[in-house]
Amino acid sequence: MKHYLSVQDIDSLHHWVEEARDLKEDPKKHKNLGSDKTIGLLFFNNSLRTRLSTQKAAMNLGLEVIVMNFGSEGWALEYADGTVMDQGTSEHIKEAAQVVSQYCDIIAIRAFAGLKNKEEDEAEKVLNGFKKYASVPIVNMESSVGHPLQALADAITLAEQNTKARPKVVLSWAPHPKALPHAVANSFVEMMHLQDADFVITHPKGYELNPEITKGATIEYDQKKACEEADFIYVKNWSSYTDYGKVLNQDKNWTMTPEKVGKAKFMHCLPVRRNVVVADAVLDGDRSLVIEQANNRTYAAQIVLKKILEQ
Repeated sequence: MKHYLSVQDIDSLHHWVEEARDLKEDPKKHKNLGSDKTIGLLFFNNSLRTRLSTQKAAMNLGLEVIVMNFGSEGWALEYADGTVMDQGTSEHIKEAAQVVSQYCDIIAIRAFAGLKNKEEDEAEKVLNGFKKYASVPIVNMESSVGHPLQALADAITLAEQNTKARPKVVLSWAPHPKALPHAVANSFVEMMHLQDADFVITHPKGYELNPEITKGATIEYDQKKACEEADFIYVKNWSSYTDYGKVLNQDKNWTMTPEKVGKAKFMHCLPVRRNVVVADAVLDGDRSLVIEQANNRTYAAQIVLKKILEQ
């Protein structure tokens, strides 16, 4: 049974990207593929692009869509084995996953990191709980440590916009008032490992990502130097990994500006805090790809669902 839990579940990034681009030309070409089938979208955290694009992708394939917001509508779930459930949780993942599997042919899940306990977050209890006990394929709509639908959309965007055999792509940290998870950055790094590119990660000291994920990538602590002669600059905030979940630095000098972007094309997954993460002039400029990225979220989700339906 094929799941889509991380970028590692892509057997050929190039072929998936090309197929997604073909789908973009005729989104309803495979309208009958999902006929008489249902996808359940389970949201443990808020969403805009992920919810709408995944729902749109499912509709393009003829799937019926059920959406449930667990934060406000579902029972609080228990994940541990052998627990005496005499506290806040009302239902165990063992029953919940099996029950939802009877209603849905595919289950897609969005559940963020708590950023309090690294080991708990990396255990991916929600995603892996459903994977373990459900009897249908599981799709990751952003988990504690990864956002593979976003990374696939980013790969589509790079393929559409790139004009060089080996472009320079920079992933830059930027300031943010809140502690944010590592999921988008992690999956972008994993995706870039599958590309032929000059890839550089830049951030202040103390904001190193999981070294198992960034292994082999160039890390540059001087943002301006990292951005020199870049073709693409992807900006994202994340909290500390070593001092887990902490905001160590809010240095406004790391805000992305037109001077740093230069001739590069600007990327961000959205939502974005204007004039904190990136200046208005960049976001509203003709080198910004953020709207194209958001559009490609539909076709990233659609190629994933198509692959699952075809198995």
